Amino acid sequence: MWWLRTFDLSADRESYIGLISEKLMLVLRDGRKLIGVLRSWDQFGWIHDCKECGWKRADDSGPTANLVFQDTIERIFVQDLYADIPRGIFLVRGENVLLLGEIDLDKDDYIPEPYRKASAEEVHALHKQEIQDRKQSDKFKHKKLQELGFEGEHTGEVLL
Repeated sequence: MWWLRTFDLSADRESYIGLISEKLMLVLRDGRKLIGVLRSWDQFGWIHDCKECGWKRADDSGPTANLVFQDTIERIFVQDLYADIPRGIFLVRGENVLLLGEIDLDKDDYIPEPYRKASAEEVHALHKQEIQDRKQSDKFKHKKLQELGFEGEHTGEVLL
């Protein structure tokens, strides 16, 4: 997105400090898009390394942090419509973060073509229909793949 600047949130704790009180967009692993002001964060799974106050991770899965957002809205896009749903205070577990980026406040109110704002009820109904259509399509694809000898995810036998 042209109005979003992303960050490399490495193992340095200072990466988060500069983002406090900034308006950020957060994309979660389930596809939800949240916009809000970062108020706090905490790192979990970190251990203190005795080498001059360096922080090391207990495992190699990469940096994660729980994030607390204020004045959060969830922005839902469906076809050429979008809606903003107020969510208030929002706590996000770090492992669910897919993308975190700062929003350019000068371009924040500009919505590119062809999107237009609609009521939350209208967008939510279209979103539910889109999810239902996708599930139906996935079911059809899995059936066809099974006929060709492929096994879908989570369809195998459980071995005890």
